[in-house]
Amino acid sequence: MAEKAVDQAEKAIAGFLDAAAKSVEMVPGPAKEVSKKTLSMTEQNLKAAFEHTRKLIQASDLQEFMRLQTEFFTSQFSTAQDHMKEFGGEMLSSAKSVTQNEAH
Repeated sequence: MAEKAVDQAEKAIAGFLDAAAKSVEMVPGPAKEVSKKTLSMTEQNLKAAFEHTRKLIQASDLQEFMRLQTEFFTSQFSTAQDHMKEFGGEMLSSAKSVTQNEAH
């Protein structure tokens, strides 16, 4: 039953992400790329969370559950660091683009 609930939640989130992706296409200028990157990062994080939840459901005991939690948090921390670096680069690039466009 828990797996079915996770599947249903994942389908609902997928629908939301599809709608968000369509909305992002309407964002003007350099903000569009930042919005696309942000949405992509969000999607990656949600997929990882759903995969992790499925693993937790299958955990056979508390020790395995805790091991999975530790692995997930470590992985997510590393991913968050990578995302912040990417996002920072995107923001800097967008800011430069806006500044150059205003100068002309």
